[in-house]
Amino acid sequence: MDFNQGEAMRIPEPREFASFDGADLFYRHWAAKADNGSAKRAIVLLHRGHEHSGRVGHLVDELELPDCEFFAWDARGNGRSPGERGDAPGFDALVRDLDCFIAHIRDHHGIAIEDIAVVAQSVGAVIAAAWVHDYAPSLRALALASPAFKVKLYVPFARPGLGLLYRMRGNFFVNSYVKPRWLTHDRERIDSYLDDALVARPISARILLGLYATSDRIVADAQAITVPTQLLVSGADFVVHRGPQDRFFENLGAPVKERHLLPGFYHDTLGEKDRAQAVGKLRAFLSARFAEPVARTDLLDADRHGFTHDEAERLAWPPERWSLQDFRWRGVRAGLRLGGKLSEGIGLGLATGFDSGSSLDYIYRNQARGAGGLGRFVDRQYLDAIGWRGIRVRREHMNRTLREAMYLLRDAGLPVHVVDIAAGHGRYVLEALATRRDSADSILLRDFSDLNVRQGAALIQELGARDIARFEQGDAFDRDALAALEPKPTLAVVSGLYELFADNAMVRRSLEGIAAAMPAGGYLAYTGQPWHPQLEFIARALTSHREGVAWVMRRRTQQEMDQLVEAAGFRKVRQRIDQWGIFTVSLAQRIDA
Repeated sequence: MDFNQGEAMRIPEPREFASFDGADLFYRHWAAKADNGSAKRAIVLLHRGHEHSGRVGHLVDELELPDCEFFAWDARGNGRSPGERGDAPGFDALVRDLDCFIAHIRDHHGIAIEDIAVVAQSVGAVIAAAWVHDYAPSLRALALASPAFKVKLYVPFARPGLGLLYRMRGNFFVNSYVKPRWLTHDRERIDSYLDDALVARPISARILLGLYATSDRIVADAQAITVPTQLLVSGADFVVHRGPQDRFFENLGAPVKERHLLPGFYHDTLGEKDRAQAVGKLRAFLSARFAEPVARTDLLDADRHGFTHDEAERLAWPPERWSLQDFRWRGVRAGLRLGGKLSEGIGLGLATGFDSGSSLDYIYRNQARGAGGLGRFVDRQYLDAIGWRGIRVRREHMNRTLREAMYLLRDAGLPVHVVDIAAGHGRYVLEALATRRDSADSILLRDFSDLNVRQGAALIQELGARDIARFEQGDAFDRDALAALEPKPTLAVVSGLYELFADNAMVRRSLEGIAAAMPAGGYLAYTGQPWHPQLEFIARALTSHREGVAWVMRRRTQQEMDQLVEAAGFRKVRQRIDQWGIFTVSLAQRIDA
């Protein structure tokens, strides 16, 4: 190694931050040694699985970036952070923990996200990549060292076996087979690993399975990541496969990206004996990114060009007539028509559109109904489709987000005047804000469908919310009508609407109308669908509410959706996403009235 050992090492300060569920997670903070004369900068270090922040602390001095603050956490279930060793409520909880950690650094240390870079290894690198993909932060740079997109389990059929056991037994733990001598050639690192009481060998099945599922999704959809990214690949890695790392880089949508192969390196890329060459490449990458303006890809016209546009075009193009694909989808549609005679939910979808307010209200109720036992069985399979499970989680997330927004408005001394511009039947808004002791001051539900207006008005009556809620017919894309709303909304809701329309010009008109009506300090709760595992099935087999038209969806990445919201004069303040990465619920504040 060729590191400068002449200067005094930086000493970390132990700290804690409260994550989304109130858990106090441990982290270390190394203050900058020099003032760069401009905004504060930070580098966040994420450790490997089984380890903790102390194992990456050597990088603070080795990187030789004295004007940067450094932060490193102990991930939940690791090191000095709480939780059973190697476990968390789910892999998505680790990703959300990181979102909270970065927000803490922004709010409590005064460092803008645009001035933060993340350096992550192994499992930590998957957490970081998933966070950038799912939450779309305006990060300065992302550096991933040997990301664990696919762990080498060496036992045949280990992954499906783990999944089967997990479904049968629930969560359980497995011990890591990895020996420290397989991680690095550095004798000092090997010995310190063996002597480190905070290194924990167990990892839970749910985290391991979540790691695999998240990795598959992120590698396949890496085009959604536009943050400048460096990938460091160990050439003799006994722990993770190289192939998914290569696919990730090839799919990566970042206009600034670089990849380096480090021959002979074991899995602990940044802790190897000859790590000076890896650290040197990392230092050069970070220095270059901090020396230039924040790189930001403009996605406001992504509906006209880009990978999600091309994907939607392919889905809208029908299979060749009489081809095997054509026969396959004809059979699927015939099966749905048969299922519609048995299952009440499928029948409703065929009659009103699977994306209609009536269908969604049925999905929310989640009560299997049909012709006899067989019909109820078919309906239960329908209700348990992954997309509908995600819809129900989205409803829970929206409910919590609306409650939080109401309390934020109350704390700011503002009235709570709610409008949902495309409410369907309005069930989730009414249940969140009209049926409890602490209700909104007023709720206006709007929808274009006369059927939804009638059924939504009946629901208001049923829930006893007539004193504060009313339902009217309205066009969610009529800018002038939205701008003239009375009372002026302080909380606007757009749930499941923009995902149904590919045209960004329509979405922008809608958002501009909401912004024109809303005073500064008000909030917008909006949903997104950055990914879906059944896009082709939906496009080929399901119909929309628009008179039998195929339900072809163009995905919007979270970054694209957030840019549309920002362009209208809002700033995103928080976000939730389901464990599958399908649906997001975000809250943004009006800042430019």
